[in-house]
Amino acid sequence: MTTLSSPGPTIGVVGGGQLGRMLAEAASPLGVDVIVLDPTPDCPAAGVSRDQLVGGFGDEDKIRELAERADVLTFEIELADQDVLERVREDTGVPVHPDPATLRTIHDKLVQKRALEDAGVPVPPFRGVDSVADIHEAIDEYGAPVMLKARTGGYDGRGNVPVGSKAEAEAALEAVAGPAMVESFVDFTREISVIAVEGYGETATFPVGENIHEEEILRETVVPARSSDAVLERANAVAEDVLEVMDGRGVYGIELFETTDGDVLLNEIAPRPHNSGHWTIEGAQTSQFEQHARAVLGWPLGSTGLRASTVSTNLLGDVEESREAQLRNVERILETPRANLHWYGKREARPLRKMGHVTLTAAAGDETVDTLLEDVRSLRDAVTFREESDGTESKR
Repeated sequence: MTTLSSPGPTIGVVGGGQLGRMLAEAASPLGVDVIVLDPTPDCPAAGVSRDQLVGGFGDEDKIRELAERADVLTFEIELADQDVLERVREDTGVPVHPDPATLRTIHDKLVQKRALEDAGVPVPPFRGVDSVADIHEAIDEYGAPVMLKARTGGYDGRGNVPVGSKAEAEAALEAVAGPAMVESFVDFTREISVIAVEGYGETATFPVGENIHEEEILRETVVPARSSDAVLERANAVAEDVLEVMDGRGVYGIELFETTDGDVLLNEIAPRPHNSGHWTIEGAQTSQFEQHARAVLGWPLGSTGLRASTVSTNLLGDVEESREAQLRNVERILETPRANLHWYGKREARPLRKMGHVTLTAAAGDETVDTLLEDVRSLRDAVTFREESDGTESKR
């Protein structure tokens, strides 16, 4: 455990996107400095971190430099090179959390699913595929449709291709363009997630969130999830089982399916703070980002208790082509009690790019999550990255 003092230690973060930005914001009140490594100069996290090193996620020289300036290393993106992190840890003695071995398991979705299945974690039926014939065999076994997934690199729906029939298999495999796996299509009632934390000799889970996706991109998270107590208990139990498989301290975003028969199946795991946990900044006693800082340092975890029912919605680029990022019409958000705007500091708005989020919390239980969801959507739809003259319809 890192000695507790203030001002405290320095966390080196591989990746400087919005997750690194919010991690630095959460670490600062603890007296903890954050230095980020990112290939984009003046990345989103740079403005709120002590410093940025400009370099790739697998740049060994830069990661070594980061380790020389930090007490612990972590990462906010799965593109961090696990082999480099292992060598740097061995050579410098600077700990890395979560463990690079966990990153190696997560990096390949097929390896991830096999490890979880071997540990008894419930997952949809799956198999690796190398050819169109393999997809045909999967359809024969599971029925159509099936979900074809890139084993590496997929994010925000990229690399996931539904295959409705054998006739679509060849085009789907070409679209994935690399090593792939097939999963049985899950007949689910809703998608849910648990933000779980592995600390120094302790674990914690946040209340279960309900996630609403469109075009494979997360749009809203509702907390508490509109599920039965039995499903919520099962989701937490699955999350605890997942932590048993993962090595190293930190926050894990655990995405789950609630099936139509009330069962819970694991979808995917992110070994870092997760989009579906952004609600914790206002909605929980301790945010997922503060928890991650505490966990990787070996400090005691904070309370994961719910302050109030909360919903969050992503602000996505509602533009037809890339342009300078300027969010317009934010007045309604700023004027609304218990609404909070989070801007990610990205300089370019792209179609459906995550640019920020808005959270809305209930007032002492006076509002249902359904009302909160309706209200936060109204706030979101009032803002835009387009100019009035564009006349294009928002895709948020």
